[in-house]
Amino acid sequence: MADQHPVSPEGPISPTAPALRWEEPPEGPVLVLLDQTRLPAEEVDLVCTDVPALVEAIRSLAVRGAPLLGIAGAYGVALAAARGFDVDEAAESLAHARPTAVNLAYGVRRAAAAYQAAVRDDADEAQAAAAALAEARALHREDAEASDRMAAHGQALLEELLPAGGHRILTHCNTGALVSGGEGTALAVVKAVHRAGQLRRLWVDETRPLLQGARLTAYEAARAGMAYTLLADNAAGSLFAAGEVDAVLIGADRIAADGSVANKVGSYPLAVLARYHHVPFVVVAPTTTVDLATPDGAAIEVEQRSGHEVTHITIPYVPTVGHVAGTGVPVAPLGTQAHNPAFDVTPPELVTAIVTEQGVVSPVTADGIAELCARSRSGNGMLSE
Repeated sequence: MADQHPVSPEGPISPTAPALRWEEPPEGPVLVLLDQTRLPAEEVDLVCTDVPALVEAIRSLAVRGAPLLGIAGAYGVALAAARGFDVDEAAESLAHARPTAVNLAYGVRRAAAAYQAAVRDDADEAQAAAAALAEARALHREDAEASDRMAAHGQALLEELLPAGGHRILTHCNTGALVSGGEGTALAVVKAVHRAGQLRRLWVDETRPLLQGARLTAYEAARAGMAYTLLADNAAGSLFAAGEVDAVLIGADRIAADGSVANKVGSYPLAVLARYHHVPFVVVAPTTTVDLATPDGAAIEVEQRSGHEVTHITIPYVPTVGHVAGTGVPVAPLGTQAHNPAFDVTPPELVTAIVTEQGVVSPVTADGIAELCARSRSGNGMLSE
């Protein structure tokens, strides 16, 4: 089910519709998603009435981004409980919808644990469902607060690393309001720098093969009034060589115990380029993205997506001559095999700093990650274990 909102060329800093919201119409509670596959051409609401619909939305990337996936997972458990479905089955399905982003399973576990605790305390179904919903809303609120703190910590770090100001920042994939309960992770830092008058240029990688940079980051940057330029991923090296990049800021889908960072494929080459050209490479992510159960980068499960995303150019909303909207235009010979990992892993020695809502880890070491986690446990408990 979808409601459509045309996108005007001007608008507020964030999308006119939130990336995710819970609603309770007369026919029963629903989770409403801003369908990110339809951006930037139009803002379309995707209404999920059950968990299978939400799982499909997660897998199709209608909803995406590590922090938001955690929130979506928590609301998905609440949706199953409120509509009388099997909560354990729903939680299992949601937790494995995408394997790399640790936040998804974390959000599912939190809401499921709240539901189960209520059941153990002899709550009825409505009360247990309310407990799951309250936990999802708490996670949503915590993520928005974490976004604000990450923006402040990241802005302070850039002022320290680049005291001359006038930052030229390169980013990869999309890490703004579309992935968060707040303004995002890495892009939240960029927005803070922009509001302070210190953003000279935002370089936006198009981010192959699904173009989240071209479709989504450029969309958010334009609405925020930033000076930004879109570039092909393989043009980044020439920018570094010309001295046009002052810092790289990316998000993360999982951070291992040793500080290895899994992020959208293409992040690792940027880290190598940044190290060679002596440019800070900064990861911005909430502590919910830290997974102490994953010891190192080699232990991170990297999602492998369909080769169709590489061999075809997908046109989700615009029909072309001879092709239907939602299908793909082939760009490779029929039968071509494609390698299409959704993420790659950057080792900690290539990461200048990890910025979280609890502060900054630099240099990035296992001890530094452990100390960060200890602070998180003694604070608001927003740590994945």
